[in-house]
Amino acid sequence: MADVVFMGTPDFAEGILQALLESEYAVTAVFTQPDRPKGRKGQLQAPPVKELALEHGIPVYQPARIRSEENVEILRQLHPDFIVVAAFGQIIPPAILEIPPYGCLNVHASLLPRWRGAAPIQWAILEGDEKSGVTIMQMAEGLDTGDCIDQAEVRIEADDTGGSLFDKLMHAGASQLIETMRRIERGEAQKTPQPEESPTPYAKMLTRQMGEIDWTKSAPEIERMIRALDPWPSAFTFLDGKMLKIWKASVLDAAGQAAEEDTAGVPGRILSVGKDELIVQTGDGCLGLLEVQPEGRKRMNADAYIRGYHPQAGALLGEK
Repeated sequence: MADVVFMGTPDFAEGILQALLESEYAVTAVFTQPDRPKGRKGQLQAPPVKELALEHGIPVYQPARIRSEENVEILRQLHPDFIVVAAFGQIIPPAILEIPPYGCLNVHASLLPRWRGAAPIQWAILEGDEKSGVTIMQMAEGLDTGDCIDQAEVRIEADDTGGSLFDKLMHAGASQLIETMRRIERGEAQKTPQPEESPTPYAKMLTRQMGEIDWTKSAPEIERMIRALDPWPSAFTFLDGKMLKIWKASVLDAAGQAAEEDTAGVPGRILSVGKDELIVQTGDGCLGLLEVQPEGRKRMNADAYIRGYHPQAGALLGEK
């Protein structure tokens, strides 16, 4: 039975750790990020990976800097056969990469070399990719630049959100990881070097500010953004000075019952208010808003919002 040290932090990594725990491999230690303050009260909250590890009685280490000599020595003393990394949140130094005889494996949520970086799931949807996937790679010094060993493709459906694609890739990655580890032990794994240059920009980390909708963009771009940023940080705009989150929308071929000609072409203008949909002008095409969340309220379908808040045709979204 091979010993494994696992490094990961968020929900995605928790799913990978669960697969290891259900496999024939022995997880001897878990490294994760320190507890962070969360919520209005700022109470410390443990990462999902830590909670799962403690449930199974696995020793947990939460180093602020994994590259410190103290942590490198801890890993040397553990003598792992594998180190498995999934969304850990820190760069693994060469001194650690060389410890396990079977190497350090990274479970990355994209079809490398496409979408190296921190948020590959959301950027695949933002950019309209038809497919995504998971890559099991041999870690190297660069960021997501190591040799690819295995990949599993996942189709991106027209209604996939960041959350739903996250779940698909987590399950695909968990299954692919275990099979890859078995192949490595049998000496059957093939490694494919990545090109130095990625075909896509770096999938930079998401911020809350990224969720503000730019109505001058096209309807398809905004619709993809709404799905990609669900559940976090979520897409939002403003109406009458108050935030309005947009959770679901559809791209329309026509403006529907457009309002006055001098306002119809203004991006962000509400063109018409139907029974269960608000039609909004964008920089190119129109968008039907189907599910929204007014400031301080829960998510609701557009029909409930229309009945309760009475938005008017001609109003302009985006003005703070």
